[in-house]
Amino acid sequence: MKAMIVKEFRELVRDRRTLGLLVMMPLLLLVIFGYAANFYVSSLSTAVVGPQASQVVTMLPSFFDVTVTEPADTQADAKTLLRDNKVDVAFVTGQTPVLALVDGSNLFAAQSAVAALNKVGDKVKTQVLYNPGLKTSWVMVPAIIGLILTFIGTIITSIGMVREREAGTLEQLAVMPIRPSQVILGKIAPYFLVAAADMIIVTVLGIALFSVPFNGNPLAFALGAAIFLFVTLGLGVFISTISQTAGQAIQTAFFFLLPQILLSGMIFPLEAMAAGVRWIGYLLPLTYFTMISQGIMLRGAPITSLWLPFVVLTAMAVVVFTGATLRFRRDLAPGRPDQGSSPVGQQPAATEPAAAGGNASPAAAGGQDSTVGSA
Repeated sequence: MKAMIVKEFRELVRDRRTLGLLVMMPLLLLVIFGYAANFYVSSLSTAVVGPQASQVVTMLPSFFDVTVTEPADTQADAKTLLRDNKVDVAFVTGQTPVLALVDGSNLFAAQSAVAALNKVGDKVKTQVLYNPGLKTSWVMVPAIIGLILTFIGTIITSIGMVREREAGTLEQLAVMPIRPSQVILGKIAPYFLVAAADMIIVTVLGIALFSVPFNGNPLAFALGAAIFLFVTLGLGVFISTISQTAGQAIQTAFFFLLPQILLSGMIFPLEAMAAGVRWIGYLLPLTYFTMISQGIMLRGAPITSLWLPFVVLTAMAVVVFTGATLRFRRDLAPGRPDQGSSPVGQQPAATEPAAAGGNASPAAAGGQDSTVGSA
């Protein structure tokens, strides 16, 4: 009994990845739920337009953080600010009562804004755009599409790549006359197609079952999904290069997957997180795909107003794929034959003495030596 306990402790200490999971996961959950699990938005970015914009700004409480004041703008300009996600609330003056436009695609901010505006009474008329009923499903379905792509790209791809190492076929890839980048692209191509099919199915079912609108350009949405999928597939390949077994790949992928679920703004709003935790969310690819999917599906935002998440995802795809390719090339390098030390390269040196001695065979040479000795 004692020997078995000691044996298990020794195996646990040797398995550093499992030990790190047991130690770091509770700490990670404590930090996330302590600082990030907050649904209350303390302030809202606000725009005030119309001829009486300056007077209305002085009357607003500090909860509405006024970032745009344009007396010459109209209601159409206010809607453009909301569509481009520059503000959460826009007040349109010059009419009685003052019209307050709320961006319903940002669910928790919209709920906080409606609650604050209801306290004002009849002085303000509230209108919620892009999600009039403040339905949770309208906001969650675009984010769930990204979550499914993350699951397929990270976990499934890493397991598929590790299977090559477990089956012993990684050495065969090393001697094939193709580049590591071509090997990676060939391995992830099936997963890319499967994930694309899943994305289409989930999007269609979300629209059909939950009446989620699709107000934007489908081509822009497909482009954002493709770039995001390349990022997640690159993460899966990178995880496979640092894992020896499928179990290690799943553990490592879980480390990448859990923060994206909790810190990407899909469940908890980024505006409500502490500053020390919020910056982690801005390093996650799912954060930017959620901005793209919600912006295109709900607000009908053009690609020009979503240039920042597109650029960030593209940069992430380049960095992740470059790192995965370099790491994969290092794994293949030990198995590649060295042409300078090959037996074929050494064969001419071994035959030089025979060439110097003419075409005589060793037996003939030995016979000549014996004749000289007898003489």
